[in-house]
Amino acid sequence: MRPFAPDSPLAKIHPSPNFGARKGKGPDSIILHYTGMADGAAALARLSDPKAEVSAHYFIDETGDILQLVPEARRAWHAGQSCWAGESDMNSASIGIELQNGGHEFGAPAYPKAQIDAVIALCRDIACRHKIAPQRILAHSDIAPGRKIDPGEYFPWGTLAEAGIGLYVRPHPIENDPPLARGAKGGAVAAVQGMLAAYGYDVEPSGDYDERTEIVVAAFQRHFRPARIDGKADRSTIATLKALMAARP
Repeated sequence: MRPFAPDSPLAKIHPSPNFGARKGKGPDSIILHYTGMADGAAALARLSDPKAEVSAHYFIDETGDILQLVPEARRAWHAGQSCWAGESDMNSASIGIELQNGGHEFGAPAYPKAQIDAVIALCRDIACRHKIAPQRILAHSDIAPGRKIDPGEYFPWGTLAEAGIGLYVRPHPIENDPPLARGAKGGAVAAVQGMLAAYGYDVEPSGDYDERTEIVVAAFQRHFRPARIDGKADRSTIATLKALMAARP
């Protein structure tokens, strides 16, 4: 691929050939990922390898350096099979940001401050230019529950929210209450499913707490109530979800 002008003044160019044409109205979301690889060089090599068929618009290393791999006008290949708020082509509907981080397979290392500062600055720039709503700054795990768990429960969403990036509320304290769990049925289950679906998660309000519901609840917890990720809708999870719904612009 030929070099191109960066969309963000924060980025330098490291072009990847792995992209296509966007479909639909263009990006209305930002998706955050971790690379899940041992180092940045290996991650960049994979994101630029035509055989890998994977890419992202941006890559941020541990020092906070930002590289743009794919023009924002193009469809990078970062989301895979995913869905949010009824949109099943999230590659077309989003801008993908890969953070160099070894992920769960490499001990879930903390994200350095310089890297998080760069994420905040880049998300602020992208969101301003594309008018992306706070609730559309998402984790890969949000749009692909059960298939992906990045950027992980240790990603500092609260720090981003304090800087005005993304939508986040203080998680409700965990209590020793009997939760809704696999096998439960009825209106209470449907209400939780309905709120999750209204926020954007891919789940049907069937009233049956099935495997899919458990997977989606765990994805919600990973982002918004990370102290316990068990897929059970306890009082803490439900209260946090209600507060999040109320906080939407």
